[in-house]
Amino acid sequence: MAATASVQPTLVIEGLTTRFSTRGGTVIPVDGVSLSIQPGQILGLVGESGSGKSLTGYSIMGLIDAPGRIESGSIRLNGRELFGLPADDMRKIRGNRIAMIFQDPMMTLNPVLRIDTQMMEAVLAHQKVSRDAARAMCRDALERVGIASPDERLLSYPHQFSGGMRQRVAIAIALLNKPDLIICDEPTTSLDVTIQGQILYEMQKLCAETGAALIWITHDLSVIAGLADTVSVMYAGKIVESGTAKQVLEQPRHPYSHALIASAPSRNPRGQPLRQIPGMTPSLIRLPSGCAFRERCDRVSDVCRQAPPVQTGDGRTLRCFHPVGAEHAEVLP
Repeated sequence: MAATASVQPTLVIEGLTTRFSTRGGTVIPVDGVSLSIQPGQILGLVGESGSGKSLTGYSIMGLIDAPGRIESGSIRLNGRELFGLPADDMRKIRGNRIAMIFQDPMMTLNPVLRIDTQMMEAVLAHQKVSRDAARAMCRDALERVGIASPDERLLSYPHQFSGGMRQRVAIAIALLNKPDLIICDEPTTSLDVTIQGQILYEMQKLCAETGAALIWITHDLSVIAGLADTVSVMYAGKIVESGTAKQVLEQPRHPYSHALIASAPSRNPRGQPLRQIPGMTPSLIRLPSGCAFRERCDRVSDVCRQAPPVQTGDGRTLRCFHPVGAEHAEVLP
């Protein structure tokens, strides 16, 4: 559900930069990222492994610890600045107004505590309700994500669940407090196709009914095509293209976006070898000068050794000298 332009965005990120100090040198996995998400909107954040997608989510959640740190930028949730917020204030927001669903459910679940204990703690930590009311909320949340016999399952331990069921419990926990923003880091990877479709439907329904904004981090373009309102493509820590899902998926302009979509198996002619993007993602410690994609790009020229231009228009943002469908782009000041 796309929100109207007059509504205050749920989340606005401007120039977010996260830095890690390592023995090999300095790594900047999130480099000047800017995003905006309206209430009820679903943003797909896509790219190869190592592009900075997950660390963008962790930065929003305030989960970056030493040797990493958020170096600069702005993260505003419903107009409130989160960058630099005291740890106690951030804890009140995390899990309440912002929730994150991880790829590995055991990052959410404690193996030695019963499911009801973990779920009820998530409710009682942020809401003044009775334990009976909290239990009823937990039971409803399990039903919502397709877990049968929820009263019985609340008395179980994580090891008594399959991997897919543990992930559904983690998703249910994230939904308990009806957050304003949900960040999903490939949460359906371990689920079968039927349950994946059910979860995607429930997430869309949740956003439509509650106005929650959703960031869906993934490399699976088929999921994004049926889920997202807008898409941002990351490469080597930067957003290289963003726009509506229709714009980016049907008419990609950045050579990386174009190559990523063309390499999807569904786009490959039957009987032909799968298309691939040549080369590998560069090391973030030794990024090439100028455009980080230039050593893998078939539209590269000498000018690509400079910082690529940023173009805007028609609701799309593009960072490239030679976008697909155009010969040249002028560098913005």
